[in-house]
Amino acid sequence: MAFNNIQFEVSDGLARLTLDRPKAANALDLDLVKELLEAATTCSEDPSIRAVLMTGSGKMFSAGGDLRSFADAGDQVAAHLTQLAETLHAAIAKLARMNAPLVVAVNGAAAGAGLSLVCMSDLAIAAESASFTMAYTAAGLTPDGSSTYYLPRAVGERRARELILTNRRLSSGEAMEWGLVQAVVPDDELMAEAEKLATRLSRGPTLAFGAAKRLLIDGANSELEPQMDAETKAIASMTENADGREGIAAFLEKRRPEFKGQ
Repeated sequence: MAFNNIQFEVSDGLARLTLDRPKAANALDLDLVKELLEAATTCSEDPSIRAVLMTGSGKMFSAGGDLRSFADAGDQVAAHLTQLAETLHAAIAKLARMNAPLVVAVNGAAAGAGLSLVCMSDLAIAAESASFTMAYTAAGLTPDGSSTYYLPRAVGERRARELILTNRRLSSGEAMEWGLVQAVVPDDELMAEAEKLATRLSRGPTLAFGAAKRLLIDGANSELEPQMDAETKAIASMTENADGREGIAAFLEKRRPEFKGQ
């Protein structure tokens, strides 16, 4: 699979996805998000992919939307932004609802839609030098990339309002304290730690991971009884697959389960 704006490779059940426009701070233009959608579709539909690790090339994770491309669109900027956002959102929907867990390694600044990608990930690890800012209203724009859905759920609504309205920049330590990332590590240890986490997840019960992810997404807007009904159906369905049966057997036999993602 050949791309120009991302790097994408799969080995041993782990897909590695790197935003690859380092000279443009890995900003998201239409070409990049189209490639991101294609890669996300592959991750969602290929059962051999059991975890995904996303990062950015160079010194930044992503500066967010490519404002230069917005300016270049001239009078067609609204149509351009609509296409860009819809494509990005389609990619995010695939990544959010796929079975494979998504781990993001934040290797530098995450701004705008870059921060949105961090927010929607399943788990995130940041380098000590990483920083986080919403940035949208600083350019007279409003948030996208699912951030108004995920950000308040991660940090609380009041803090989300502060980040959106003031464009406060968080350090990596503050981001962990606020719940945006799970861990902060030295810069030179970031990819090793992220790989270790993603590899461990790639050996887990992939179908159960996916079902749990979707329960969390849908539960945010569900009432109690319908959500419990969904939980009942999900946990019962897990006993119909090989990993569910293996997990129960391994627990009873007091051994480590060997999940196959099936």
